[in-house]
Amino acid sequence: MEYNVNSVISLISRIHTQTAEFTNKMLSNHNFVSSHGFILFLLSENAEMSMGEIAKKINRDKSTTTFLIRKLIDEKLVKCEQSRKDSRKKIISLTAEGKKYNNFTSEISNKLLSICYKSFSAEEKETLLNLLEKMSLNLEKEETQA
Repeated sequence: MEYNVNSVISLISRIHTQTAEFTNKMLSNHNFVSSHGFILFLLSENAEMSMGEIAKKINRDKSTTTFLIRKLIDEKLVKCEQSRKDSRKKIISLTAEGKKYNNFTSEISNKLLSICYKSFSAEEKETLLNLLEKMSLNLEKEETQA
C-alpha cells in the first residue's frame, strides 16, 4: 500500500500493530503480551504508580489494567500496596525480580528500536520524535476540550 499525508494515521496504526506483534512474539515464551512489557517499562521509569495512572499511560480501561497487573503480581514481577495517602488507591511497583526481568524487556525494546531506526540519521530520529509529540499533544488538547 502506498501512503500519503492523508493516510498518516493508518500508517501509525500499522506500525503500532507491527511493533506489538514483534514484542508479543519476543515475549511469547514468557506468556506475556506487549502491554505487560510497557507496564514494566513505566514502572522502571517511575518508582511507583497508581492503577489509574498505569491505565491512562497504556490506554486501557481499569478492568483490563487490573487483569494485566494481576498477571505480573502472580509472576512476582510487581507488587501492589494500598496508598499511604489514599486508602482507595492501589500503588504498583517493581519487585527485585521485576527489575531483573525489565533488563530482558529492555533488550527487546532496544532490538525493536534498532530495526525501526535502521538507516535513520540522528536528525531524522529527532524530527520524527518532535512531529509525533506534536501530533499527540494536538490529540490530548482535543480530548480535554471534548
